[in-house]
Amino acid sequence: MGTDDGDEYFHRCSGMIRSPQRGEIWWAHLATDTPGKNRPVVIVSQNGRNQHPRAESVLAIPLSTSINKMGPWHLLLRAGETGLREDSVAWAENISAVSKEQLIEPVAGNRPLTNAQICRLAGLVRVAMGCVD
Repeated sequence: MGTDDGDEYFHRCSGMIRSPQRGEIWWAHLATDTPGKNRPVVIVSQNGRNQHPRAESVLAIPLSTSINKMGPWHLLLRAGETGLREDSVAWAENISAVSKEQLIEPVAGNRPLTNAQICRLAGLVRVAMGCVD
């Protein structure tokens, strides 16, 4: 749900929140998570979609600190490059359309992923789908 101008903000129960930007890491509650558990997700959809007044969702990839369970469709993200407290794994096989209402807030001190990292994730989504040459 967008505001009248629809470019910068969307509504949530708690008031006005800025639109997520591509590459940012946000706290979110995903339908697959246990009640009360929030996890970081990286926003991978383009900003045109993220800020569109009728776009009620964004494309996001969940992150996990379970780095010992790496698969060929996972991308290791070091704490120093993301600003998160711990190293994380982006689960490209779990790319999802996430309702903006499920987004809670940006992770404090996060460093957005680069375009190269997001494009690497897109390639890993292809691997997860079995679409490799």
